[in-house]
Amino acid sequence: MRFRGGLTRWVPLPTTTPFTFWYLLTLLATTVVLRSVTAPVARRLLAAASTDAHNLQRHPLLSLVASALWLGDTHWLPYVLIFAVAIAPLERRIGAGWTAVVFASGHVVATLVTELPVLWAITAHVLPGAAGRWVDVGVSYGFFCTAGALTNGLSRQAHSWTIAGLYAVITALYLVSGPAELSSAVTFAGHLVATHVGMLCWRPWLRRRGWPPSGPGVVVAARQP
Repeated sequence: MRFRGGLTRWVPLPTTTPFTFWYLLTLLATTVVLRSVTAPVARRLLAAASTDAHNLQRHPLLSLVASALWLGDTHWLPYVLIFAVAIAPLERRIGAGWTAVVFASGHVVATLVTELPVLWAITAHVLPGAAGRWVDVGVSYGFFCTAGALTNGLSRQAHSWTIAGLYAVITALYLVSGPAELSSAVTFAGHLVATHVGMLCWRPWLRRRGWPPSGPGVVVAARQP
């Protein structure tokens, strides 16, 4: 029983963390689709769901929703660990509905803050039209926002180390993605924006719900009924 209880605490389940669980299943389904179709079809699917400047101008709501349902690659398993570490713990504390809102806020705000200036620059002929057609899909903005919000439930020392770790991960992603590319710079800025939305914008609301916890430990494991 002790092993099962520990496993339940960390593994996303439909009963305890329905948002995390069903979101992972959705990403698994779209990843299977990408693996099942030819490369040209996969590129068209991702391009149609992208939140690039071109799609945001033509169908903003559809692209904002669709882009969060696809991964930029076909490696789904690492996201199980990512969701289990950064999203499921928050869901156990504040519930599925509010976790979805936190996740969506990072995804939407970071996308608009970074892509609307690109759209303006294209319209003003500062950037070429091709700059508005790169593929921009994935869950990283929502993830970093959720991780940023989660830091508000940590002790002061753990809070500092976790923020430093988030900045290090964001910087590493930027460096390995080709820092000379405009798309990499836009994504880098989006990751920073999303993280600070979680850390700062959600802090007052989380404090009203009892965060940070009174003890020196980390976040409370389970939401009280």
